[in-house]
Amino acid sequence: MKSGTAFFAILLLLALAASATQQNTGARNSSDSSGSSHRLAAGMQSKLEYIQQNGSRSQPDQRPTVITEDEANDYLASGYVKLPQGVKKVKLQGASGAITAFLTVNFDELKAGQKSSNPLLGMFSGTHDVTVESDAKGVSREGTVNVKSVYLDGTEIPRMALEFFVEHYITPKYPNVGLDSQFQLPNRIDTATVGYHKLTVTQK
Repeated sequence: MKSGTAFFAILLLLALAASATQQNTGARNSSDSSGSSHRLAAGMQSKLEYIQQNGSRSQPDQRPTVITEDEANDYLASGYVKLPQGVKKVKLQGASGAITAFLTVNFDELKAGQKSSNPLLGMFSGTHDVTVESDAKGVSREGTVNVKSVYLDGTEIPRMALEFFVEHYITPKYPNVGLDSQFQLPNRIDTATVGYHKLTVTQK
């Protein structure tokens, strides 16, 4: 799954399993010139490279790889990942089987000039703080993300408005992404378990 898709299985997410393990591990933003300023991100990059290498083996090491919440957030902030247009900042918080994503989004940039006269979509303009609450898991090499609720500046977005927004602005760009998303885990990842402030990945 490419970075844009991983973002939305963030924004309508970044199951840690979907985003952290599926980025292009060779891509780093050249604007991030200080490796020492993102030590945790560098550590996570090493873990992602290990996951990729381990997945290429005929018999992967089945010992778990643990990615901490702090590592994931430093990785997202470091320049290793190019965020989709309009997404200015992302921070993740893990609990048992659940992920909350805190984002700053410029919806005008995200919509990229697309317009709609539907009044349900009127709230999706300008720059706002967005909170996305999702259930997320990876079992038997399949990842699942179910968005439970989304808040715009602290106010919950009605489900109907959210569905309209996804249909008009997200699905045309990312056909396999919606409020409920399923996807194959890469690199022979068998399980991806979200816990309190961590993601545990096993491969086989």
